[in-house]
Amino acid sequence: MYALISVSDKTGLVDFARELHALGVHLLSTGGTAKLLAEQGLPVTEVADMTGFPEMLDGRVKTLHPKVHGGLLARRDLPEHMAALRRHNIHTIDILVVNLYPFEATVAKPGCTLDDAIENIDIGGPAMVRSAAKNWRDVAVLTDAAQYAGVLAELKADKKVSDATRFALSVAAFNRISQYDGAISNYLSSVNLAADKLGAAYVPERVQFPGQFNEQYVKVQDLRYGENSHQQAAWYRDLAPAAGSLATGVQLQGKELSYNNIADADAAWECVKSFEAPACVIVKHANPCGVAVGAHPHEAYSKAFQTDPTSAFGGIIAFNRPMDTAAAEAVSKQFVEVLMAPDFSAEALEVFKSKVNVRLMKIALPADYGQVRNALETRRVGSGLLLQSADNHELALADLKVVTVKRPTPEELNDLLFAWKVAKFVKSNAIVFCKNGQTLGVGAGQMSRLDSARIASIKAQAAKLSLKNTVVASDAFFPFRDGLDVVVDAGATCVAQPGGSMRDQEVIDAANERGVAMVFTGVRHFRH
Repeated sequence: MYALISVSDKTGLVDFARELHALGVHLLSTGGTAKLLAEQGLPVTEVADMTGFPEMLDGRVKTLHPKVHGGLLARRDLPEHMAALRRHNIHTIDILVVNLYPFEATVAKPGCTLDDAIENIDIGGPAMVRSAAKNWRDVAVLTDAAQYAGVLAELKADKKVSDATRFALSVAAFNRISQYDGAISNYLSSVNLAADKLGAAYVPERVQFPGQFNEQYVKVQDLRYGENSHQQAAWYRDLAPAAGSLATGVQLQGKELSYNNIADADAAWECVKSFEAPACVIVKHANPCGVAVGAHPHEAYSKAFQTDPTSAFGGIIAFNRPMDTAAAEAVSKQFVEVLMAPDFSAEALEVFKSKVNVRLMKIALPADYGQVRNALETRRVGSGLLLQSADNHELALADLKVVTVKRPTPEELNDLLFAWKVAKFVKSNAIVFCKNGQTLGVGAGQMSRLDSARIASIKAQAAKLSLKNTVVASDAFFPFRDGLDVVVDAGATCVAQPGGSMRDQEVIDAANERGVAMVFTGVRHFRH
């Protein structure tokens, strides 16, 4: 049995090769990998000695040879293939261990030159991987150090790698090649080539959106159905999910997550991550129906729940602090579909032990969790894809422009920032009443901003909450004064809006007439 080993990342390689040697496997290798194995006292044959052809062109050509690809591609069940190998003195290669030049890591480095990128495009490695993966019935191809232990276990137990494992390794190999080629295509398609600057040290300008966009995802699980029961669905994650993102979560108990659960859970989780203080977000049908900050999770939940107890029924709840007993006991009194937190105390888990259907999700948050966000957003349209940079804009006090005679108080300014964060996650048109770090009325998803303002007021009345001396955030400008009049009539004394309407002065005059403060943010937060 022969194993050809040629790796860039040598993690765990020596121990793996030593185990292969102990099992009687003959080791073939190239360049630096062969040198490393020889230095560790392992008998290894260099591929150049096997092929009779030296490595050339600064290592660009090492394994592109019939003695390599013939040994990988020959079908053992076809006599004519085996006869061809004998005629040309070619050994079958039964195990291929290859990981590729670090192209993705190279182009991610600041100052990466075009030449650096090009030289880190692996040619021989992918060619060998494709050959071995195509011939999976006879060859085991390993493209990741995480696969070493499983293959060794099978070789030790059965002196061979099982059909099922070889096929799984083949699928993983083709997936890796797809990922690799996609990364190369994305990079090269993003290079804004300056023809007069093509020297070896040229660091190319890159456009944000490449000429061809290649996405790669890994399936997390199949789902029972999609948004509706007649639709099929599955959940996929990024190849390398960001720390603190929903895809890194671990479900501790409860029913399987549904399509709608996951969509709403992401909305709640991304919203709660935008707050530094202990916060709770309750989402229903993709919209926050209650958001609050507090001294601890229990207080944050109590305030968030007060906003709209009716909509909170069967909602998705997210905390940015570990769940303790007090918060768990409060939440357990309500019907909740999914509950997310960075952690759960043993006592909190015990509270939900009898509520076996409640889905508990633990999502560890890094220290900089407020900065961990998707860089891009995608949306499928008919035979196409919309791609945009994510709405990661953060509003600071210094960004607010007071446009009225009356100025906001320090307390109102803090509440305006809170309300603005919430409005960012509410479907347009969005109107959000807040006070003391708590939402008091949320109007979402209406075709008219005027209707959103009315609905927010109605929601507060239904929850028996006073809107007196509240602040309001509007995700886009007021096109007319009527929306402003509605929120002021309801009790608002301070309003934040982007500005930018041709009737801005009309709305400012209305605010001055009504004796309320208004600030422009200079940025809108449409969310469709």
